[in-house]
Amino acid sequence: MPGRISTKYIFVSGGVISGIGKGTTASSIALLLKSSGYKVSPIKFENYLNVDAGTINPIEHGDPFLCEDGTEGDMDLGSYEKYLDENMSADNFVTMGRIYKTVIDKERRFEYNGEDVEAIPNITDEILRRLSVLEQKDKPDIIIIELGGTAGEYQNVLFYEASRMLTLKKPKDVIHIHVSYVPTPGHLGEPKTKPTQLSVRTLNTMGIQPDFLVTRGEKYLDQRRKDRLALFCNMHKEDVISSPDLDSVYEIPFVLHLQNLDIRIQKRLGLIVRQPKLKLWKEFVKSTKKFSKNIKIAIVGKYFAAGDYQLKDSYAALFDAIDHASYKLGVKPETEWIDAERIEKHGTKAVFNEIGTINGIIVPIGWGERGAEGMISTAGYARDNKIPYLGLCYGMQLASISFARDILGIKDANSQENSKTKNPIICFIPTQQDIIRKKEYGGTMRLGGWNAIVKKGTVAYEIYDKYNGFINKSKGLTSERHRHRYEFNNKYAKDFERNGMVISARSVKENLVEIIELPKKTHPFYLGTQGHPEYKSRPLKPHPIFLEFIAACSS
Repeated sequence: MPGRISTKYIFVSGGVISGIGKGTTASSIALLLKSSGYKVSPIKFENYLNVDAGTINPIEHGDPFLCEDGTEGDMDLGSYEKYLDENMSADNFVTMGRIYKTVIDKERRFEYNGEDVEAIPNITDEILRRLSVLEQKDKPDIIIIELGGTAGEYQNVLFYEASRMLTLKKPKDVIHIHVSYVPTPGHLGEPKTKPTQLSVRTLNTMGIQPDFLVTRGEKYLDQRRKDRLALFCNMHKEDVISSPDLDSVYEIPFVLHLQNLDIRIQKRLGLIVRQPKLKLWKEFVKSTKKFSKNIKIAIVGKYFAAGDYQLKDSYAALFDAIDHASYKLGVKPETEWIDAERIEKHGTKAVFNEIGTINGIIVPIGWGERGAEGMISTAGYARDNKIPYLGLCYGMQLASISFARDILGIKDANSQENSKTKNPIICFIPTQQDIIRKKEYGGTMRLGGWNAIVKKGTVAYEIYDKYNGFINKSKGLTSERHRHRYEFNNKYAKDFERNGMVISARSVKENLVEIIELPKKTHPFYLGTQGHPEYKSRPLKPHPIFLEFIAACSS
């Protein structure tokens, strides 16, 4: 029996602008190669000096993606999970901050034996070591390395240098794919290739010649522009791949496959050429275009605005989870983004009357006092008006505060995060108090997958029980990913339950409240979860909580 092939490496870089689609391109290539029978492991190298993405404002760099092992990574890890249907971990995400910290810590331990420590070779060696760690752990046929940022930035030069070094060491096992933007200025009406030419020239100055060029733009690139890019970028024209704007990012694998990118990659790497098996993915993509009903969901959050513009990336995983469930149910969702401070200023009733008919409300993740009162009143508005409500983490906590104020009559009920109230419905647990006292904020929350016991006879149990793979029925055990520091105060649990709120799940460890809900006899759908089901949703496996929420919005 022949031995395993030597590991192949595919570097994916970006050019001209950030947010061009490196992550979805890398994920699409990974899907194509996995569907062709190869074991693929992706990894993202990010430029910033943060050790992870957990302490970054989501407006700055999008929604940090939360992995099962507690890693707070880049949004692209979410794309990897969704396209590959595999869990990512700390080994799939590396920041420049983590690289520098590792090297400096080793220097302090005298592990360099008195040598002067420099960017080259010490930083580049550590970058390449991270690839070795992933290779040893997963034993993949192919590692896909996404390089953060844009070619030409000083922050990522060492990642490119490591790429060059590996190419020199293993020339037959490494290829480089450059994803670049080809703009079509409105006043000209034709695609302009010069920015991409200059981006490739930047790569050339670093000793890198891309094997393939994936061009992003509004439409398919015509042959004339492909020919010009091939000429000026020193490439075969068949290696210039067009990636136009599409109705859904999930169509990208088919666009790349129709241009034989996956086949050409296999040939270039000396692999046995195999056609991808994409039947299930094709059926899924078809479902994204079939709708029998439209629904409108209000998302009341605090991270939508960046200057004069509104951004979707701050809640990327949430929007994906809504889409996955809606596609499955044949429903077309329209989301209305509402800044919680707008509700504080104008009042809940006024804002929702202005918006018009709403089929459901979500209050998602959040931190701190800003906008909290607007979210609390939103939770009460949904409860009183029988509008399907889903509270995610902060949304669960603020729904609890709303219930305490309005139903239990505890007017000063609040979160210990936001006030010094004598009635902290949401509070620190002792272990977190010690951490905060030391100002150790990074990576110190309740993070990653936590097991919980779901109470039989509840809405939550019915939801989990309905779908295989989301609950251990013999033990009533489920697991959701967590990313928070404050908890429901068990001191108030009995008062909540006596007044109609059901605590339907508690953590196995420390007996912490995980899910609260109102019974179906009093509300069509009212559920708050301390966990984050949005991070576990996959295109082919929508999360059951979102499926049932969307179903309630559609009824």
